[in-house]
Amino acid sequence: MTAPKRTARRPATSKPKPKPCPDCTTGQVSESFQVGGRRKHQSDDRQEALCLTCFGTGQAPTE
Repeated sequence: MTAPKRTARRPATSKPKPKPCPDCTTGQVSESFQVGGRRKHQSDDRQEALCLTCFGTGQAPTE
């Protein structure tokens, strides 16, 4: 019997970490919203919305 051939291991190449989004950190931003039937007015409350720069990923867009 012959010993199995050993293959050399390649060093692990680490991928560069993606840059965070400049507008948000979690992929969500808070926005104000309008309330009312006919006469809309801005509410003092805020609601979470999807970041339009990174589309919710939290990473900077690549070109």
